[in-house]
Amino acid sequence: MANQGVNRGRRRFLVAATSVVGGAGVAAVAAPFLASLQPSARAQAAGAPVEFDVAAVEPGQRVSVEWRGQPIWVVRRTDEMVAGLAEVADRLRDPDSEVESQQPAYAQNEYRSRDPEILVVIGICTHLGCSPTYRPEIGDPEMGSDWQGGWLCGCHGSRFDLAGRVYRNMPAATNLVVPRHMYRNDTLLVIGADEDGEAI
Repeated sequence: MANQGVNRGRRRFLVAATSVVGGAGVAAVAAPFLASLQPSARAQAAGAPVEFDVAAVEPGQRVSVEWRGQPIWVVRRTDEMVAGLAEVADRLRDPDSEVESQQPAYAQNEYRSRDPEILVVIGICTHLGCSPTYRPEIGDPEMGSDWQGGWLCGCHGSRFDLAGRVYRNMPAATNLVVPRHMYRNDTLLVIGADEDGEAI
């Protein structure tokens, strides 16, 4: 009986240890391969499009998403916020978004967006690059009774409405920038690309 001297416990241990080491080896090989399928940090920093599900944004809420190292603000405007856009038009520097470099053609409207409910803007003041504070409260006592919501830049006082349009006589000369964007479906927003391709 040749098997009488075999230590079955040791055999089980060696089989288990070999399986664990083999599994770790497979994981070590698979991890870099799977990671290579995702855009690299360098590619994302260079401007790879970013996807965001707008269904997660509550009415009146502003959410920040990063693209190209910049804050992209996604705002779900309420009906009251949308209605307030027309009320401030006569106080804005560029109410019709005539500076074409500030938004794609599909956002050159009073909403500065594809969908009146959803606004997508780069959250950087066009004066000296500060990040304005979101002030959505209509009639905010600190902003004035005629305030219809928007942003206030704490650095030099520039004010923007809820379409990212700058008020007259402010340090910022142009509206907040609307990046190229599109929707893959009803709620999946793609920032940094549209039907014409990716942003340069």
